[in-house]
Amino acid sequence: MDLFEYMRSANMEKESPLAARMRPRTLDEVVGQEHIIGKDKLLYRAIQADKISSVIFYGPPGTGKTTLAKVIANTTSAEFTQINATVAGKKDMEEVVAKAKDVQGMYGKRTILFIDEIHRFNKSQQDYLLPFVEDGTVVLIGATTENPYFEVNGALISRSIIFELKPIPAEAVKELLRKAVYDTERGMGSYGAEIDEAALDFLADISGGDARHALNAIELGIMTTERSADGKIHITLDVAQECIQKRAVRYDKNGDNHYDTISAFIKSMRGSDPDAAVYYLARMLYAGESVTFVARRIMICASEDVGNADPMALVVATNASMAVERVGMPEAQIILSQAATYVACAPKSNASCVAIDTAMAEVAGSGNLPIPAHLQDAHYKGAAKLGHGIGYKYAHDYPNHYVEQQYLPYELSGREFYTPSGNGYEEKIKEHMKRIREAAKEEQ
Repeated sequence: MDLFEYMRSANMEKESPLAARMRPRTLDEVVGQEHIIGKDKLLYRAIQADKISSVIFYGPPGTGKTTLAKVIANTTSAEFTQINATVAGKKDMEEVVAKAKDVQGMYGKRTILFIDEIHRFNKSQQDYLLPFVEDGTVVLIGATTENPYFEVNGALISRSIIFELKPIPAEAVKELLRKAVYDTERGMGSYGAEIDEAALDFLADISGGDARHALNAIELGIMTTERSADGKIHITLDVAQECIQKRAVRYDKNGDNHYDTISAFIKSMRGSDPDAAVYYLARMLYAGESVTFVARRIMICASEDVGNADPMALVVATNASMAVERVGMPEAQIILSQAATYVACAPKSNASCVAIDTAMAEVAGSGNLPIPAHLQDAHYKGAAKLGHGIGYKYAHDYPNHYVEQQYLPYELSGREFYTPSGNGYEEKIKEHMKRIREAAKEEQ
């Protein structure tokens, strides 16, 4: 490196965005992701021992994928090369591979190739890497925000270990923000700024686990806020809201407001008001509520409050729950809106819910009443001698695939638990059950 290159590098380090300056340099500086870099975890031990194998880091933006690659670069004795799949092509990879072969031949050193946004490479570009990853010419570190099992070549997947990074917890984001505000070496400490606890809470919550998003907001706040009479820059809640262009919504995920909002959401779906349902859905999503939590509540409502009046409601809700986990925000809000409005507009019946509640109460009160002998299993040894299964009528042998016989314990003969309503599909269920029962009586 010549003098000019050194000066350019030094200036870039000083003038680079706060998020880049605050990037952890060692494993001990990394916050969050303890599930993969805790001191007893495989990845931590592999990095510390400089024995990293091909890996793919998968997770939302701002969760530390590039950070972990940089930490590896700082600790490894191997040659480290980085490319970005959004701008790099096959020619760039050919140059990396050629250099890796030279380094391996001349110095016996491995080459670690970090490919950011690896999902942007097409199939042929990913295929090109295969033989060199397999023979150890390069150790691949891929980073992607997309599910690698869908976006990365299956052969590369099989030769790599997948590590999923989670959104950074709010407390960890707050810790990063405090360092950013008060650190004089790499942060904004020289500006003499102070940040209110309310602003910290808001930025940590609204960032949704994206550390970069939060750091960019705090940098903007400090750089654009005038000093107060005491000579300090005060980052208040109002300033934080301006920086991130989003108003704070009163929504404590562990407090009354959380329960009030989800209660209003469920009652609006139950009450067949899609407008109110989607409004409360928006309130929760705006405040950073977990999409999986919301999806679970929609599934429960689809079964508890819609039930067999529209059996498709549970299908829609269940598929929405799976879809939001694959897609993530912000697009997940579209899927949740579809499910919530479908459940809200569906005909309602809680008959199946009442049925299981009533049956559970009966079981709790009467205990294990004897099962009629003709319903008992007749296949195990000695069952027939005990009379088990004898006299059972096989429903498919009868008209309408129905025959009257005692199914409940004799003590509960005639007891009804499930009474279909007259709403939606349950009206058809009700008519069907009435028709086959009346037909069976006429046959007798």
